[in-house]
Amino acid sequence: MSERAALLKGIRVWLVFFVVCLVLSGVTAFPLVHELRWTEEVLRSLGAPDHLPGLMEWIERVRDGLDTADADHPFLLYGTDWLAFAHLVIAVAFLGPYRDPVRNVWVVEFGLIACAGVVPLALICGPIRGIPFWWSVIDMAFGVFGAVPLYVVRKKIKRLEALAEAAVPAGPAAPAP
Repeated sequence: MSERAALLKGIRVWLVFFVVCLVLSGVTAFPLVHELRWTEEVLRSLGAPDHLPGLMEWIERVRDGLDTADADHPFLLYGTDWLAFAHLVIAVAFLGPYRDPVRNVWVVEFGLIACAGVVPLALICGPIRGIPFWWSVIDMAFGVFGAVPLYVVRKKIKRLEALAEAAVPAGPAAPAP
C-alpha cells in the first residue's frame, strides 16, 4: 500500500469514528426524558446512591426537571430536538473531507474550533445555569476528546497535501532575462 493510500485510509477511519460519535451524541438528545429515567434506574440497581450520592442527587434533579418540563411545558424539549438535529447536520459536513480531504481540510479545522469552543461555553454557561463544576468537566471532555481524532486527521491531511505537492513535476524553468 502506498503512503498516499495509507494516509487516505487512516483519514477515513478517523473521520468515520468521529462522525459515528457525533451522530450517537446527537440521537441521544432526542429521548432525554426516557434516557434519564433509564439511567436513574440503572444507577440505583448498581448501588450508586451509596457510592456516588452527588451524582445521584444531580441525576434526580435533572430527571425531575425534565419530567416537569415534559408534563407542563413540552415545547421546551424542542430545543434539545434542534440540538440533536444540529449534531446530525454537522456530521454530514464531514462527508466533504471523507471524499476529498485536502480540498475540504477547512471542515476539519472548523470541527477543531468547535471542539475548542466547548470549553469556554461550559466554563461560562455552566455556572450561570447552576451546573455542578464536575459536570461541566464532563462536558468539556467532549470537546477535548472530539478534538483528538480531528487533530490526527488534520495532521494526516497536511501530510497527504505535502505528498501531492511533491509529486507534481516542476514546470519548465523561466528563461533568463
